[in-house]
Amino acid sequence: MPTETLIRSLRQEILQARRRIYAVGEPTPLQTIELGDLSIHVKREDLSPIHAYKWRGAYNRMAQLGPDELERGVVTASAGNHAQGVALAARSLGTRATIFMPLATPRMKQVAVRRHGGDQVEIRLAGDTYDASCAAALRLAQEEGRSYIHAYDDLAVMAGQGTLADEIVLSGKGPFDGAFLQVGGGGMAAATATWLKLNYPEIRIVGVEGEHQASMAAAMRAGGPVALDRVDIFCDGTAVRKVGDLTYAVCREVVDEWMTVSNDEVAAAVQFFWEQLRCIPEPSGAMGLAGILKRRGKLSGQRLLAVLCGANMDFEQLATIARRAAVGAARRRFLRIAIPERAGAMYGLLEALPDSVNIVDFQYGKTDAAQAAPVIGFEVSAMEYQALKSALDDGGFAFVEVTSETDVGFRLIHYESKLLRHPYFITLEFHERPGALADFLRAVSPHSNLCYFNYSYSGERVGRALLGFEFETAAGRAAFPSVLDSAQGAYRNYDPVTDEVLARILG
Repeated sequence: MPTETLIRSLRQEILQARRRIYAVGEPTPLQTIELGDLSIHVKREDLSPIHAYKWRGAYNRMAQLGPDELERGVVTASAGNHAQGVALAARSLGTRATIFMPLATPRMKQVAVRRHGGDQVEIRLAGDTYDASCAAALRLAQEEGRSYIHAYDDLAVMAGQGTLADEIVLSGKGPFDGAFLQVGGGGMAAATATWLKLNYPEIRIVGVEGEHQASMAAAMRAGGPVALDRVDIFCDGTAVRKVGDLTYAVCREVVDEWMTVSNDEVAAAVQFFWEQLRCIPEPSGAMGLAGILKRRGKLSGQRLLAVLCGANMDFEQLATIARRAAVGAARRRFLRIAIPERAGAMYGLLEALPDSVNIVDFQYGKTDAAQAAPVIGFEVSAMEYQALKSALDDGGFAFVEVTSETDVGFRLIHYESKLLRHPYFITLEFHERPGALADFLRAVSPHSNLCYFNYSYSGERVGRALLGFEFETAAGRAAFPSVLDSAQGAYRNYDPVTDEVLARILG
């Protein structure tokens, strides 16, 4: 089909989809975030029946099946959100759906599929990737003569997804200067861009992909869909190795440029959504906004669109996102700083730091008898970071930035247990305020040498750390609890680790 004819057909299908999809859902709101002189208008698809936009395309496609097709049932493959849309449609239309999902599909999405589909749905876990699940689903559909509901490369599916753009236009809040649309298989981006371009001819459409899952940009370079060798799945909703033929053809005509964002930048956008709208999207749901925030300095005075396309995420992933968000927003920096391996050196380092810096992570273990190299994570603005580096230079501290180092990211704290002399380990609770750690070290440094320090900010008012101290003599170690008791004003509580735990620490 010629691209011009395809786009014309897609527009007509979006108009027809209007009368179908609202049988199971309602329009979602368009909310505005004012960021200086930049206006970001967010389409809240997380407030839809399945907390993602995929219900639109799935229902629009399945609502067009004939009685015989509904009787035989449908088959699909999905990493999660499309599966929920098919499940919702199956229950509403009274058909049965067999849904293939990768073995590693988040538990929350499996539970949601069963909740939306009830007895109308059967989940089959197959393969480690979407492609493997898709191949299994296509085999079953062919063997049993059942309709296969594609997640994106289907005109009716694309048209249903395009109704979110129709709602944007009908909101009356346009026109807009640009739209940053996340791209996985390309269905939502293709349909949304098509409808926005029809109604706002001057709008600029930017396709946003993850750095290691940019399958649509690869297709543009190759002149057609190609399969990526590897796809990162941090943003699992957009983790597609190969885009569709239809979606490629449309995106080639209606998307003006392509850009990528890192996982850290996406995490920062998730945090931005929480701070601005008190909502928590799944990573792929924040990808479009991540593109805007990455280009923020060049978008002054513009009115832009972003689609919060989904909020179906396992709760456990929040910890990873929180850790990466500050790095993605360039607010968190990790430095490895050289100091002498002697009592009081760590306290001296902390005293040399500017009062404006905030320590959010501390990783240190003794690996050398003469030199120490603690890794400290700082929450700082660009100006504060410059002040921090200047203070370290003035204090004669050699340092190197290690924000992106693998062992730092995984908090792998190196230490050599054989170097620890009469070690004593405690868990420490202290009030989470500037200077609290320095106050504690000031009190205990004359009596011990710090040989291990493991602390990471948790967002609570109380900080928690695992600390190790060493002593010249066994008598010094035995007297240390009295030192800690005399310094109670510098911390909230401490507990010595048990002998069993200490034995494991020392190996």
